[in-house]
Amino acid sequence: MSPPSLFRDLKLSDLYIRLDSNGAAIYQGQKKGKQRINALVPHQFDDEVRQITDFVRNQGLKEDSILQFKGTRMRMSRQKMADGEDWMCLRVIKTEVPKMDKLGMIPAYVQMLRDLGKRDGLIMITGATGHGKTTTSCALLIDYLIAHGGIAVTIEDPVEYVLKGRHGDSGFAFQVEVNGAEDWAACIKRSLRWAPHYIFVGEIRTPQAAEQVLRAATTGHLVITTVHAGSAEEALMGLMHLAEQGMGGSANHILAAGLTAVVHQTMSEAGPSVRMAVTEPGNMGDPVRSLIRENKVGMITTYLDKTSAKMLRIGDK
Repeated sequence: MSPPSLFRDLKLSDLYIRLDSNGAAIYQGQKKGKQRINALVPHQFDDEVRQITDFVRNQGLKEDSILQFKGTRMRMSRQKMADGEDWMCLRVIKTEVPKMDKLGMIPAYVQMLRDLGKRDGLIMITGATGHGKTTTSCALLIDYLIAHGGIAVTIEDPVEYVLKGRHGDSGFAFQVEVNGAEDWAACIKRSLRWAPHYIFVGEIRTPQAAEQVLRAATTGHLVITTVHAGSAEEALMGLMHLAEQGMGGSANHILAAGLTAVVHQTMSEAGPSVRMAVTEPGNMGDPVRSLIRENKVGMITTYLDKTSAKMLRIGDK
């Protein structure tokens, strides 16, 4: 009989360990939905928790990074709490990117997203932390490479899924890890010299990065990026605010010209629930583009609802 395994037997999603003492660890399971249950890690896993803790302490890891432990890949975030306690959060990263049709989305949404691989511009995947934005983005990127070929560059901090190498007959991905906040814009700008068609930006964090993303989206590239936001409207307004700091008042016009789709994803027990707005290729008078140019992003809700209703009707047939 094999010994108990922390990651196999608990099927955890997030693991919280205090680093400045040997107190009990806490975990959250993989079950998704509004109610997230956390519990103390059972004592039978104390040795594994101690091994992970000793590794992080001995390596002197202070900031976000990727850990590999007994074949499990994890994203680590370390934080000093208000009362002085030192904690880290480990999130398990699945080793294989699921195929688009295995994500649990309504098939009509899957096909709509796949069709966007023939275009250029900006695809924003939005949602709250832990709702599968990176998984959807990476699944989409690989789907595009297999279907259409070409070069892709991913820019992340840190790199999560390992995507580097060949995909399909003529697709190839390179991965860049950003070392500091001010490096985001430089990495994006430098990646353009590699002649990629596809660029994945793990998160837009600075005005300079926002500017470079919009420039790339309007010069023949297809850029996929994730944005932490409670709604698609909030994500668009947040990107506009960042871009305005680097580009001035023209930011909303450039975003309107470059936007291909904004997708808001919420994870539930049944799978991802999606709301999406897609612009018409080549149509600068597209209603979604017009609302962005006029700084009326809040009114895009109407088009998100129309798309959702359409997809549900298709799914019912």
